[in-house]
Amino acid sequence: MYAARDPFEEHADDFAWCEDVIRRNSHSFYRAFSLLPPRKRKGVYAVYAFCRAADDCVDVEASRERLDGLQRDLERFDAGGMPHGPLWQALGVVFGAFDEDTAPFFDMLEGQRRDLSFRQPADLGELEDYGYYVAGSVGLMLLPLLRAGRPVDDALRADAVALGVAMQLTNILRDVGEDWDAGRVYLPAAVMEEAGLTRDDLAAHRANAAFRSAWERVARRSEELYLPLQRDILRLDEDSRLPALSSLFLYRGIMDQVRADGYSCLERRSAVTKERAAALVDEARALLARDEKAALAAEGR
Repeated sequence: MYAARDPFEEHADDFAWCEDVIRRNSHSFYRAFSLLPPRKRKGVYAVYAFCRAADDCVDVEASRERLDGLQRDLERFDAGGMPHGPLWQALGVVFGAFDEDTAPFFDMLEGQRRDLSFRQPADLGELEDYGYYVAGSVGLMLLPLLRAGRPVDDALRADAVALGVAMQLTNILRDVGEDWDAGRVYLPAAVMEEAGLTRDDLAAHRANAAFRSAWERVARRSEELYLPLQRDILRLDEDSRLPALSSLFLYRGIMDQVRADGYSCLERRSAVTKERAAALVDEARALLARDEKAALAAEGR
């Protein structure tokens, strides 16, 4: 009698391909989610590889045809088929092991379509709506990995969406200059007008008082959106709490790094140093220990 092979082991090469994608493209995510146990960690790698493929259709290739091709592959996958390539092989294993749903994957593709026909958001509401499709959807993709085998309610889904949107706003604040050079302004028109920030300021890469005011308005909203999952972190699986909280701290730390760099995001991308990243993970670990201790005390244990 032969023992059934572990599908994660059977598809080790496919997951290695996905891991290489996240390692090359997102140091924060890779650093934080490497703390997960192996199956969950590999699941995150596969989800990230899908999101990277979708993002590259727009930011690297600017190709609606490639995005439509990814949509057709996802539709085939959703119908029970298996498109060619390591990404789909890995996702097939993840969907077999966790309670994943294709709906947020389709929403991610809708977000990329919005980028292909980009227009500046009118206000923060429009920016957050866009943020759901390109990043809040990722929170929903990851939630079945971080709370595996247990029901997920609407409140926790809202937390996951808020975290994804917070991270997207942070990305926008980090990449203002790069986005301007690519012909995109994600800072909402109403926020710019209220701050007195003009497109001429952006074109001249002037990190003046108006720019800092507009930047901080979006940053405050980003910081607010990090709080719900931080508050509810104990609702995740015990083995997923530190990785999730670490990713939250590391991403939120990007905004502090931009500030420390004198708002030079119009000129270059700020990155959290290895030393600061280690300190942020330690801060997440300490906060989590306090929360877990308080929860045990409340239960009388």
